[in-house]
Amino acid sequence: MGDITLPTRYTELAIYERRIVREKYIELQGGNCYYCGESLNEKAPKRITDKKIRWDKFPKNFLQYPIHLQHNHDTDLTEGAVHNYCNAMMWQYENK
Repeated sequence: MGDITLPTRYTELAIYERRIVREKYIELQGGNCYYCGESLNEKAPKRITDKKIRWDKFPKNFLQYPIHLQHNHDTDLTEGAVHNYCNAMMWQYENK
């Protein structure tokens, strides 16, 4: 992973570095979602996907990628790899 240490500042990462960081978190998390704890090889669990999400508040391509790199919007530090729906939940309901 070169000289990138975790956590790292999300906005300072190039696109290819975000992928590397996301993959490192997946490895560190044992392949499970940072938010819900379920496997990132599967879709987010029903208890997450059944929640009402205001999709008009998210970028149009938000669900295009199944696994996102979660970062804290206040500190700009990366926190882990999450399902796209879990990321939406964190963003909408927890301001993360």
